[in-house]
Amino acid sequence: MAYKQEIEALVLGVLGDGPLHGYRIAQSIKARSEGALKMGDNQVYPVLHRLELEGLIRAEWQVQEGKPSRKVYQLTPTGRGRLIQRRKEWEQYVATFSSVIGLDGASNA
Repeated sequence: MAYKQEIEALVLGVLGDGPLHGYRIAQSIKARSEGALKMGDNQVYPVLHRLELEGLIRAEWQVQEGKPSRKVYQLTPTGRGRLIQRRKEWEQYVATFSSVIGLDGASNA
């Protein structure tokens, strides 16, 4: 899986639970990975922009009282389909990798 697709899968994955704004997306990835995966604005926002252009997510401005408005992103039906596809690809990748390094129950040592 290419790096670009991995970031896409992470973003789609957290949006699979519901709408979030960009900062919260990055924080959710960090929290779910227990700090192992940290994404900055320079990684998250270009991916969000591309996913929006591809019709995988949609965004709307959320007005906040006393604070600037923020853009909130959510999956489209097409985006949900892409998330399912990415999950299947990742399961295949993990199964293949596990088989090669001997985590599939076969003794290669």
